[in-house]
Amino acid sequence: MFKKPTLKKIGIGLVGLSMITIAEARDQIRIVGSSTVFPFSTAVAEEFGRSTGFKTPVVESTGSGGGLKLFCAGVGDNYPDITNSSRAIKSSEIELCASNGVKNVIEVKVGYDGIVLANSKEASQLSFSLQDIWLGLAKDVVVNGEIIPNPYQYWNEVNPSLPNSKIEVLGPPPTSGTRDAFAEIALEGGCTAYPEVEALRAKDNNRFKALCHTIREDGAYIEAGENDNLIVGKLLANPGAIGVFGYSFLEENSDVIQGSFVEGHEPSFDNISDKIYQISRSLFAYVKKAHIDSVPGIEEFLNEFLSEKAMGDFGYLAEKGLIPLPAPELLIVQNKADNLISLKN
Repeated sequence: MFKKPTLKKIGIGLVGLSMITIAEARDQIRIVGSSTVFPFSTAVAEEFGRSTGFKTPVVESTGSGGGLKLFCAGVGDNYPDITNSSRAIKSSEIELCASNGVKNVIEVKVGYDGIVLANSKEASQLSFSLQDIWLGLAKDVVVNGEIIPNPYQYWNEVNPSLPNSKIEVLGPPPTSGTRDAFAEIALEGGCTAYPEVEALRAKDNNRFKALCHTIREDGAYIEAGENDNLIVGKLLANPGAIGVFGYSFLEENSDVIQGSFVEGHEPSFDNISDKIYQISRSLFAYVKKAHIDSVPGIEEFLNEFLSEKAMGDFGYLAEKGLIPLPAPELLIVQNKADNLISLKN
């Protein structure tokens, strides 16, 4: 069942789920999930409300994990119709859905995104390797062949080419798909630079994952919530800090913050689209097939989201920083959505 959320700006007014009764909401699509996908889903919801006879969907930013938990809790009026995610659904979440009667889930890939490490333009632009990122943020690291608690307090201790500034990184919490993707792509990418770690992977994959994915808890990494705009604000107040969030928030605030180079490549629209920038991931929407016949407009909403007007190279979502799917891949996704093809439980 929905928790009572804070108010979110949707369309031309403020809409709170706590203001809407269940009976009133069932002619209105409910969407939860990823803070990264939130601005894109909101833009589609607003356009959908303006250009069709359907009500503007209610969109709430809960984080990918939180959204999937709500989505998988059951079928019916009390549960969301769509959840957005900045990572693919996990097998454990598919099992949770099935155990609660949510047995036909449609996966829709809605685009690509880069995860950036950004700082204030009042500071110098930084350049990291994946190994630097892991050494700076992992709970335990490899030093002289031994796995020990992370001893590094300053970036130049990790790499002499980095500045003599305290490691202070503001990033998403464990419920965030951005956090999951960051750990899987960036941290694991840096972790596997060590032969000792590769040997551990071969012997004990659970220990390997724990070593490579676990972020330090000594204050160097600060969980800043699901609202990436709050992280941007904190970077402006503290030029020495670094923020971790989706590319669209960098694009939106490029006048005051800058993205760091990773493995020699800047986080730009073209570099992410061409897969040159290494910390990139797919974005998804998951749709409850059982709700399509009872909640009006779900199929039409998907058509709007996947339309050339929204998702094309010059669509309104690209203007907001979404990296669109290549045309051949978009056709495949559109076909799956048109035919309501479900994931296998």
